[in-house]
Amino acid sequence: MNDLSNSTTVHTALSATEWRNPASTDLDQLSSLEILRLMNVADREAVDAAGAVIQPLSELVDAALTHVRRGGRVHYFGAGTSGRLGILDASEIPPTFGRSDTVIGHIAGGDAALRSATEGSEDSIAAGMKDASGLGPLDVAIGLAASGGTPYVRGALMEARTQGALTALVTSNPDAPLAPLADYLVAANTGPEVLTGSTRLKAGTAEKFVLNGFSTALMVGLGLTYSNLMVSASATNAKLRDRSVRILMEATGIERDVAAERLTAADGDLKLAIVSSLGFVPLSDAAAALGAAEGSVRGALATLENPQS
Repeated sequence: MNDLSNSTTVHTALSATEWRNPASTDLDQLSSLEILRLMNVADREAVDAAGAVIQPLSELVDAALTHVRRGGRVHYFGAGTSGRLGILDASEIPPTFGRSDTVIGHIAGGDAALRSATEGSEDSIAAGMKDASGLGPLDVAIGLAASGGTPYVRGALMEARTQGALTALVTSNPDAPLAPLADYLVAANTGPEVLTGSTRLKAGTAEKFVLNGFSTALMVGLGLTYSNLMVSASATNAKLRDRSVRILMEATGIERDVAAERLTAADGDLKLAIVSSLGFVPLSDAAAALGAAEGSVRGALATLENPQS
């Protein structure tokens, strides 16, 4: 490709995330209480900014659902704070929803960038292209860039488009330079930071809201919850095993001792125990219903209620 793929580029336009905030020009003269109050006001602005992009975010969720249901995966690409928040969101999917291969986080600089600042790594378009080189037409590539112009993210989105993947950009810059590379733009306009340019603050907060919303709505859409219960969660320790018992009790109304016995009989499979209990069927029939419903508890119960449908 041309010189865009070689190594670096620069941000040619100053994003609002880099502007000075007139409300905090006296920041270094404020008391701790005053600083925290000022930041709390700013945090509320981040909430509002995230709320303003619910419509485009919902459209991205629906598009991603179509791809994931056909076997695709979601990939986050970001640098610095944006990348770390993507890794955080992706890493919570397996324990919360039992899916280890659906949402994958990539960060400029690799694993080392999770604990140490490797700010120079974000300037490599080639690195972003390399990290996205394994994507295919069923995948979804979501660039995470507060300024909307990170070279690493540019490379990832460029390569993702080349591979035919669906692309999106989550940013805090409505005029993001990378917007033309995105099929879906989610731009939470958080404006200037209390500490100029420190996008781990409002921009990061808004990004976390957006990613939490995206991944949760995606997993609910895939049938990995029942009501508002985490029925697909992995019970890998004592706390989570106790939670599984409590979830079974909540879902079915049975007593704790009975719930514990049924979970044991189901080899710890919470969804299997719920469907068997609510459908009044043996575990084997519950397993067949879940298989027919692609793992959805509600879908499995509907199958049992309407076996011909």
